Amino acid sequence: MKRLNIALSLTLLLAAAAPALAAKDKDKDESVVLPDVEMIDIPTAGILDYYGFQVKTRFYSGGGVLGALNFGVLERLNLGAAMTVDKLIGSDSEIKMRRPEIQVKFRFYDGGYYIPAAAVGYDSQGYYYDSTAKKYQEKGKGLYLAGSKEIGVPGLVAHGGFNVPDFDNNYLFGFLGLNYTLEDKVAFMVEYDSLFHNDDPSRLNVGTRIYVTPYFQLDLAVRELGRNEKFANGLPRKAERIVQMRYTTSF
Repeated sequence: MKRLNIALSLTLLLAAAAPALAAKDKDKDESVVLPDVEMIDIPTAGILDYYGFQVKTRFYSGGGVLGALNFGVLERLNLGAAMTVDKLIGSDSEIKMRRPEIQVKFRFYDGGYYIPAAAVGYDSQGYYYDSTAKKYQEKGKGLYLAGSKEIGVPGLVAHGGFNVPDFDNNYLFGFLGLNYTLEDKVAFMVEYDSLFHNDDPSRLNVGTRIYVTPYFQLDLAVRELGRNEKFANGLPRKAERIVQMRYTTSF
């Protein structure tokens, strides 16, 4: 109960801060949301500006919480770290803190009329950690190449890329995503992740991103839509509801 109260307090604190953040954004005369650096699970070609700073909190199944920090250390380079804490929310006493994972992204091309913007990166943060095998059942992206481009109508952006999550077998995976932003207030997202290999099944994720302010985002999403099976270690693998909050600012 104490852990639940702490989590709820943090959520309420962020909600209470939203009006102040909106006022701050208004003072800056900012009316357009910042580029998305990621969707639900897949990366985009978007990056934080130089001196940019982003905090992300993600609440996932089983009372787990993922926290991440990312920094715009150079004009085109972002560095960050993420860490999960399993069973933080709820009555289970076996809280498990997992090792921090690194995140790096370099945007090497800003895009043109026909060619999408492109970035290369590395992200070792996975999901569903197996304490016995000491690895994630759903691996992080590992080394990846991501591209993003607005298509068709304003606000409709396609994302896609390739990744190698595990250098032991060097399997090449793929990912695709699409998001539509409506009047810089809300975005609708769909992504198809972990393509090409049946031994690590693909994932269909859908969600909504609410831009409380241009700097504060709230995501409501469902991962692994339609799944109802088991991982290799026998644990259940099924649809998962998640909530994410992001706040982006600068030094």
